[in-house]
Amino acid sequence: MLLSWFLRHFLHQCLRIGLALGLGLLAWSAQAQDGLQPVPELSAHAMDLSGTLDAPQLKALDDKLAAFEAAHGSQVVVLVLHSTAPEDIASYANRVGNAWNIGRKEVGDGLLLVVAKDDHKLRIEVAKSLEGAIPDLAAKRVIDQDITPRFKQGDFAGGLDAGVDKIMALILHEALPDPAEAPEAADNLGELIFWVAVVDFVTLWLLLAFGGQAGAIAAVYGSFSSAVFGLAGWYVFSDTSLAFWTAMAGMVVGLISIAVKSVSGAPSSRAVNTSRSSSGSSSSWSSSWSSSDSSSSSSDSSFSSGGGGDFGGGGASGDW
Repeated sequence: MLLSWFLRHFLHQCLRIGLALGLGLLAWSAQAQDGLQPVPELSAHAMDLSGTLDAPQLKALDDKLAAFEAAHGSQVVVLVLHSTAPEDIASYANRVGNAWNIGRKEVGDGLLLVVAKDDHKLRIEVAKSLEGAIPDLAAKRVIDQDITPRFKQGDFAGGLDAGVDKIMALILHEALPDPAEAPEAADNLGELIFWVAVVDFVTLWLLLAFGGQAGAIAAVYGSFSSAVFGLAGWYVFSDTSLAFWTAMAGMVVGLISIAVKSVSGAPSSRAVNTSRSSSGSSSSWSSSWSSSDSSSSSSDSSFSSGGGGDFGGGGASGDW
């Protein structure tokens, strides 16, 4: 039963990855044939591909948008580039918005502000979920009253800052859900169990390959994993029921490990020596894990799409 579930989940993950790669390849091929600009990689709330803003201005704008998302959930992204040619700015903004999927997955509250500096054009592209908060007329008013007057004076940072402030104020008038404190528990639990199963399967297979030493190592591994998975479930999900099921996954590993130990029949002295050597190596593993954890924590701060924005062409364009 467990093996059947694992295989189904594994094939599902492979299908998702393959489908995403296939669609991405088709989109890239279509863009190449049409001579369209490739969609830039989404890397921040505020992206300047034209060098218009200096570093402090760009950081201040990015920090403001990041703080707004953290407090209210909606994703607002600013993209400044030289030109959208051969597309008009409305088509380009819509294509980028749908490719990036800005906005929370379960809400779809995303907005994209595109500025083509050399074309003297800009566009506010609004996801469908925000069209009530920012209808086309309101988006046009933001462009004409808050952004372009400053652009005409050469104050691009001031225009973007004023426009973003107005956009955020309009979004706050919409009755949107509060940002979730944690991802959906069910999805995360499925992912956790999937990767636990993968790691356990590979690890136990390697342990069996070592013959007599497998019993002692597997016993230590099983006891350790059952504790770690339970603590991980409680820490990540803050939910005792989810922690229980992750602990159950670890306990299964422990039972399998005991079975491996019984079959292998490893001598006790060898088990003690193996345990000592494994404890000695665990300190070096722990230190390397700490360094990798600190580096990964810094990368966790990078921006990523919420995966929910559906852009149907709502918004407004302008020039200066």
